[in-house]
Amino acid sequence: MMRQEPPPPAATSGELPPEVAAARLRLLADVSRALASGLDAEESLRRLARLVVPQLADACVVDVIEGEGVRRLTVTDRDAERALRVLSGGVLPGPDDSACALAKVLRGGGPVLVTDFGAADPGDPLRSAQWALYRTLGARSVLIVPMRVRRQELGALTFVRRTQLPFDEQEQALAADLGHRAALALDNARLYAMQEHTAEQLQLSLLPDLTGLAHLRLATSYLAARERAEVGGDWYDAFPLPDGSAVLAIGDVVGHDLAAAVRMGQLRNMLRALAYDRGDDPAGVMCRLDRVMQGLTGIELVTAVIARVETPDAGPWRLTWTNAGHLPPLLAQPDGRTTLLEEGHAPILGVDPELPRETASTVLPPGSTLLLYTDGLVERPGEDIGRGLTRLRQHAAALAHEPLPVFRDELLERMSDVQHDDVAVLALRVP
Repeated sequence: MMRQEPPPPAATSGELPPEVAAARLRLLADVSRALASGLDAEESLRRLARLVVPQLADACVVDVIEGEGVRRLTVTDRDAERALRVLSGGVLPGPDDSACALAKVLRGGGPVLVTDFGAADPGDPLRSAQWALYRTLGARSVLIVPMRVRRQELGALTFVRRTQLPFDEQEQALAADLGHRAALALDNARLYAMQEHTAEQLQLSLLPDLTGLAHLRLATSYLAARERAEVGGDWYDAFPLPDGSAVLAIGDVVGHDLAAAVRMGQLRNMLRALAYDRGDDPAGVMCRLDRVMQGLTGIELVTAVIARVETPDAGPWRLTWTNAGHLPPLLAQPDGRTTLLEEGHAPILGVDPELPRETASTVLPPGSTLLLYTDGLVERPGEDIGRGLTRLRQHAAALAHEPLPVFRDELLERMSDVQHDDVAVLALRVP
């Protein structure tokens, strides 16, 4: 039978030598930086394992609870080839029916010292896996500490020594501290991922259903930021009006969080009601939206473009629009000519609801593509926005003859190679 020893009682040893104490403080500082360096908790835990070997142990194993089982996230050893022999990508059996030391820790039993490893037990798969691990690593002394936070075990750190040098009281305290810090990092990353997923799903659910616009050739897309992993208030909309025309809109509510996504949904619903109710021109709708937004909501600052597309049976299509502090729409023609529609520009929503706004107008040539987009498509940190707009015009000109879905996908691919912000696009192809 495997002998599991609880941590020994406090020893009456003296203070640590200054150089040892300093080394352990440096280890804690290095581990803290590694765990705080990003939101990829699993990579942070791998860095932790690399830091503690060989300072605290000859090998370090990180196990995380995954569903009903245990996933061996990483094994770090002085001998890299030895570590590869014991690291598998599968999920080990869960701790509920096992008597091994790791199972005890994962069930909330606290730190455990192991010096007698017994034998494999075919009836206890987790114990057999641990026995094989210890044998391959040449373990003589093992300390297992929980990764525990908010009364929940998230996993365990296993420190392995190939000598019988025991883990003293200070080393056990250090290992327990490392386990607690690792648990906090893992828990924070999981909570952040849950919030991010919730916000993104909410934002996607609030993006419009474009049914009722079958007579228009539309292509839309929303991309969440790749590097910052945040969800913001980028939005687009398209809906029919009673007179047969259609409203196209795009905008950005200030913020990058769940609240911004909620505010985006409120704003879009208000716009639909205001535009459908009276038949105002785009500038009139924008003024009313600004007043209602400031009077009835907590939404602070918004950029937006509201456009109206008239599609008569005979004669050219016509576009009227107004712009509240947003980037100008782009009109690309099949022959490669591109135009930024810079007229009708006024300050952003949320500054002064009495500011005058104007409606601009233009004819939409047959075969042309109207593109509404948010700033994430063209902005790059440290780069003048003019360069981004020039790049957009060049790519749109090269793609203007392509089918609309290809135009959208290729434009996003070419413009979003380094994406630092959310991107929303709405494209219309004129017959």
